[in-house]
Amino acid sequence: MLYYKTYNHSSSKEWVVFVHGAGGSSSIWFQQLKAFRKVFNVLLIDLRGHGKSKDALQKYYDREYTFDDISKDIFEVLDHLEIARAHFIGVSLGTIIIRNLNELQPDRVKSAILCGAITRLNVRSRFLVFLGNAFKRVIPYMWLYKLFAWIIMPRKRHAKARNLFIREAKKLYQKEFLRWFKLTHSVNPLLKYFKEKETETPMLYVMGEEDYMFLPPVEQIVKEHKQAFLQVIEQCGHVCNVEKPTEFNNVSIGFLKKQSDMI
Repeated sequence: MLYYKTYNHSSSKEWVVFVHGAGGSSSIWFQQLKAFRKVFNVLLIDLRGHGKSKDALQKYYDREYTFDDISKDIFEVLDHLEIARAHFIGVSLGTIIIRNLNELQPDRVKSAILCGAITRLNVRSRFLVFLGNAFKRVIPYMWLYKLFAWIIMPRKRHAKARNLFIREAKKLYQKEFLRWFKLTHSVNPLLKYFKEKETETPMLYVMGEEDYMFLPPVEQIVKEHKQAFLQVIEQCGHVCNVEKPTEFNNVSIGFLKKQSDMI
């Protein structure tokens, strides 16, 4: 089973599950923990091969990953903890995982907050994926990761988030990085399906106004889907929860309260 850590609230019955992105770990939510623990029960998870779940990856060596596999890992933790329904918060690739959780078992996803959401790969991001696939076996994976981090988070004020993700990615094994990178082959068809199929689960997209690669397609989805909402944070890039934690926490907690049984 994946590594997880729970923080139980004295009275709330609402659970919030945090899902990090590729190359990260549950430690990227450290600026959310204090604020959310005051209101909700909190579950932090390290995805397979990441953080303290690295010890659990041995059995996966001989097979490629799928988004369904990763989603089932999370459901396994929820089942173990007897959490029937929860709110989910994800960042970057973690937003795709949450969207897939909702596709597999929508009754278990009460609401979702998608930070730096990836809903479509534009020409530039598809070119990055092409380069990555072309050179992934001939150059160190950290070179690729650093390149992606700089292109996605290029500005000086994005440095905190960029450096955090690079630091966490260094803890990955080369083979583990390659398994996660292979998921890019299935991203485009999956994102197209998610765009076309509207969900009944309320979803708040929290995006930085400087997230130039991923904000425009999110704006389009919000126009088309009735249960999709958008909050844009000014002077912020791809990773809002790290760059602007106070704004992110206030917006997210306010949304979750409206979607919960607390009011």
